[in-house]
Amino acid sequence: MENNIQLFEDKRIRTVWDEANEDWLFSIVDVVGVLTDSKNTQTYWRVLKKRLKDEGNETVTNCNALKMIAADGKMRKTDVANTEQLLRIIQSIPSPKAEPFKMWLAMVGKERIDETIDPEITIDRALETYAKKGYSREWINQRLQAIQVRKELTDEWDNRGVQKGFEYAILTDEISKAWSGMSTRQYKNLKGLKKENLRDNMSTLELVLNMLAEATTTEVSRSEEPETFEENRKVAKSGGNIAGNTRKEIEATTNKPVITSKNATDFSSLISNLIEDSGKEGENGR
Repeated sequence: MENNIQLFEDKRIRTVWDEANEDWLFSIVDVVGVLTDSKNTQTYWRVLKKRLKDEGNETVTNCNALKMIAADGKMRKTDVANTEQLLRIIQSIPSPKAEPFKMWLAMVGKERIDETIDPEITIDRALETYAKKGYSREWINQRLQAIQVRKELTDEWDNRGVQKGFEYAILTDEISKAWSGMSTRQYKNLKGLKKENLRDNMSTLELVLNMLAEATTTEVSRSEEPETFEENRKVAKSGGNIAGNTRKEIEATTNKPVITSKNATDFSSLISNLIEDSGKEGENGR
């Protein structure tokens, strides 16, 4: 696990990246210190923890203790929570500073209900979000198509009895290794990603090849109708290999690697630079 320090209103919040579960873990007493005026955050958290346990709250029961660097520079055990657990705990803190978080949670909850009633809202919101992040229209169109391709693949897996979660992850890794030569985690590490979505950090060509791998896997599965998980695994490798061969042909023709360590930040900067350069050319042509 990788220790880190985050700052919020100039106050330190100790964090740890849990690579196995791909999630951040936060020091609960540090967050309590930010959101309350308590002079003894340890005592505040201990009292709150007991109250939540008495109420039957499973969140605090599932919180773990990890060694983190204390104020005296020594490694001491402290309770930590992942993102979901932390948001639940914040809901139980009666503090004006916690109100913005509670309002945000209520807003997110309403949006999620709205999207369930009208799925088209999800697409519109995705378009708006990607545009605000600086992605090009061409990339956004490819990304939305990739979402549809992924949905068709997971629907096919459901029909073949593949279990969501762990088995999905294994088959996704098989596809990724077959076309890119890396597992999903290795691919993320190359791009310097933690919890971010890998597809959101792919170039257009990477995205297209990943779509090809998943779309091909879907078609092969429909043709071969695998019945066991191992048969589904072989189909995933087969679909990924076809896209992998295409990647190798592209690289042989262009003499450039398709896989890049660039992520969304790099792509956004590139787009901004192109826009600025275009503007300068327009000014020079006046």
